[in-house]
Amino acid sequence: MKIRTNPRRYLIRFATGAALAAVLSCAPLLAQISLSTVVDQAQRNSSAVKLAQADVNKAAATLSETKNVYIPNFVIGSSIGPPSIGFPSGQPSVANASMQSLAFSLQQGQYIRAAREGILAASLSLKDAREQVALDASTEYIELDTVQREIEAALQQQAFADRLLTIEQQRQEAGVDPLSEVLQARLAGAELKLKLMHLQARVAVLVSQLVALTGLPSASFKTDPASIPQIPEVKADQPAIRTAGIEAAQAEAQSHQFQAHGDELANKIRPLIGFGAIYNRDATSLNNYNLYFTRINPKTDQPEKFKADNFSAGFSIQIPIFDMNHKAKAQESAAEALRSKVEAEQAQRQNDVQIATLSGNIRELDAQAEVASLKQQIASEQLKAVETQLQLGNGSGSEPGAQPQLSPKAEQQARIDEKQKSIDAIDAGFDLTKARLSLLRALGHMDDWLREVLPNAQTQATATQ
Repeated sequence: MKIRTNPRRYLIRFATGAALAAVLSCAPLLAQISLSTVVDQAQRNSSAVKLAQADVNKAAATLSETKNVYIPNFVIGSSIGPPSIGFPSGQPSVANASMQSLAFSLQQGQYIRAAREGILAASLSLKDAREQVALDASTEYIELDTVQREIEAALQQQAFADRLLTIEQQRQEAGVDPLSEVLQARLAGAELKLKLMHLQARVAVLVSQLVALTGLPSASFKTDPASIPQIPEVKADQPAIRTAGIEAAQAEAQSHQFQAHGDELANKIRPLIGFGAIYNRDATSLNNYNLYFTRINPKTDQPEKFKADNFSAGFSIQIPIFDMNHKAKAQESAAEALRSKVEAEQAQRQNDVQIATLSGNIRELDAQAEVASLKQQIASEQLKAVETQLQLGNGSGSEPGAQPQLSPKAEQQARIDEKQKSIDAIDAGFDLTKARLSLLRALGHMDDWLREVLPNAQTQATATQ
């Protein structure tokens, strides 16, 4: 039976194809942004990185504070005031200067070691924060690239579904197919439209997340697939190294142990030696000291005024005998040290569990990606077979019982199925990529990925260290 042609159908198909071509051709006109730029801006804009950097600065200041107690300070002042009423209660100093410092302390050495470990812990925490931000930004960027490719395939799917609906409507008008086939084609088109809306909504969410991470304008987020390096295929049997987060926890525990040891020494009978010096420029012009304090010169038997310049210097030695305050402080520090040690051990165990979990997931995701790829290849070959049969026929002839010739709608159905299998393969590939990145970080090899993404920044960071 000959199917009637409808000029309106051709006009609809032409408009749909033109709209699809316009969408696909305009996409490259959007400003592209590379993965390296996203990761770099995310690390610069991250609140977690800024807070970690503030902790590094604080730790450096704490170390300087613990070491500078050995450097004498210098303070100047004055005690000028109106004449006192009655017996003077202050020193007649119009100008004074003093300096003091710590000369010897066993516990102070432990505090300095604790501060140095604190700097190491803060620096490792900063590195861990930068790695986590890089992982989040990379994952979201790759997912955005994945979803954008899925949208392109979904747009092509929708065009094929519109073509299928047109064919079914023509066949129904010609009396070849029932109305149910037309409704089925409409249902397929509606489902594809819903899926496309879901993908577009996912793109909007990913762009919002990347904008929050990087601070870049949302209009610039057109991904550049060429900027995504290949992810190293790490496995669980690969030797793992301690991650920056675990090393930071261990350094923090060591810092608390030094602090606890120092507080323990402060409660024992250990000398604490300090050095001090004082200079005073005294005068009695603004007070009544001469009325109460008069020195008689033994040689002349005459009263003498205060000596204007006075200086004293010496060492002070303190030996603690009984101090419940320092004892309680030592107990508090010991509890903090124990807590930090347990937290470091817990972080290591959690990381080991994460490695085991990710390894199992990767094996499963790898198999799923292979299955999805094979299905896509099969769908592609089936589409080629359908196209060949539509062009050349199936060679069955017109004898009774021969296989019927394929209709044009079979081609559209095959195209829709092939695109769906392509989308499934892209989705499975992203799940595998995400798991590999997470395992890369859990094994402590995140630097391998960052060297690929940020080669210049990594070189500068290494040179700085």
